[in-house]
Amino acid sequence: MKNVIGIIPARYGSSRFPGKPLCNINGKTLIQRVYERAALSKNIRRVIVATDDERIAKECERIGAEYIITDSDLPSGTDRVAQAYERLNEQADYILNIQGDEPIVSSELLDLMVSTAYDSDCDISTPITKVTTTEELLNPTIVTVALTQTKRALYFSRSPIPHYQGKSTSEWLQFRTYWKHIGLYCYKAQALKLFTTLSPSDLELTESLEQLRLLENGAHIICVPTNDYLIAVDTPADAEKVRAYLTQHNLP
Repeated sequence: MKNVIGIIPARYGSSRFPGKPLCNINGKTLIQRVYERAALSKNIRRVIVATDDERIAKECERIGAEYIITDSDLPSGTDRVAQAYERLNEQADYILNIQGDEPIVSSELLDLMVSTAYDSDCDISTPITKVTTTEELLNPTIVTVALTQTKRALYFSRSPIPHYQGKSTSEWLQFRTYWKHIGLYCYKAQALKLFTTLSPSDLELTESLEQLRLLENGAHIICVPTNDYLIAVDTPADAEKVRAYLTQHNLP
């Protein structure tokens, strides 16, 4: 097991789905499902829920999850992870930001992010997966990423990148691979601290993508390709998709 701490940010007051971490998904709360997945990791020595709400804290006590209370007015999940790490008052090589809305994330993917971070000595590792449809490619809620030959991130965007000059967008996937970003991050401890000291960057504010803050300031971000299927729960409809997926695949 490596010197990595996994932190799951879990905020109660989601604008699109209030109380989301406590929603019931086939007999388990969302936060329980994420925590149990993370706890299976072989490369994370400690998993902690970072929350701003006593109701989520009580749920952590019920399921036996370690938790820490963070401020309620933090601007992002990354800030919540950073504050939780600071309040732990211990040193780790990397801190894994495990989004609290990914109930079917695999421990194998988390382990791969960690091993990739150590092997490349990058500031951040983060997963990506292939875009499979034109509809997905052109959807501004889907974040695409342009890469070097070694899978280092050049840029993230809500527009499809790179632009394929001379071809209709309906043809782009026939001629090249486009990569979709998945919002999980393995931060080197120094990079996570740096994030909180920097002001939101111009590109970050333009695209509304917080990972651009460190990228714009020279961070080395390695992207980790995966074929894993993930369903982020942002709305009640997404939670229903997860319920259907678990039932269809006969998963507990």
